[in-house]
Amino acid sequence: MRENPSPKHGYPGRLFVFEGLDGSGKSTQAALLGKWLAASGYRVFRTEWNSSELVSSTIRRGKKKGLLTPTTFSLMHATDFADRFERTILPPLRAGYVVVCDRYSYTAFVRDAARGCDPDWVRMIYSFAPTPDIAFYFRVPVKITLQRKIASRLKINYYEAGMDLGLSEDLHDSYERFQGRIKKEYDRIAVTDKMTVVDSTRAVEPIQAELRSAVRPILQGFPKGEALLHDS
Repeated sequence: MRENPSPKHGYPGRLFVFEGLDGSGKSTQAALLGKWLAASGYRVFRTEWNSSELVSSTIRRGKKKGLLTPTTFSLMHATDFADRFERTILPPLRAGYVVVCDRYSYTAFVRDAARGCDPDWVRMIYSFAPTPDIAFYFRVPVKITLQRKIASRLKINYYEAGMDLGLSEDLHDSYERFQGRIKKEYDRIAVTDKMTVVDSTRAVEPIQAELRSAVRPILQGFPKGEALLHDS
């Protein structure tokens, strides 16, 4: 299996990526790190894995009507990410900002592989996305993410649980099985892509301290300036 990581971006800015299962705590930590960086005087741009206007309505219709196969799912989300990358990630990276990215191409690598797509094929589609300066993988057992979902009363959606794959007729059981596949892929690419693994079963404060320590060497000598916070 080839799956070679893409080259580093080479732009003036810095790219910090946060990855992990839903409920792993990555979004909370990304927001906290972004605020800390801005308070420290860095120009910061935060972005999340939200559908772009280009294909969001098409994806919604496809999901609603059950028309998306694993391959079409992959291609649609690749188009969506490419638009997001060109419009919201690349410009601030070129302008010398610290880009804090909640989910990146790694999300596609693990989700598409969990749905049965060939990992090398997926990598080829996302070859335009350069390797970040650091990618954090928030590792947590699937059962804990399910417990957090239930405790937060957030609805588990059909595709998040992998119900379209026919893994189980029970929503929670299907969720555990599908998210287990995703976690297996994350555990694998954490090694191949040299991601920084974070034990996210711990409290918020020690995790945040660990993240700050990890990015300080990357920011050594990096210029500070007017902060820009953006939530997409």
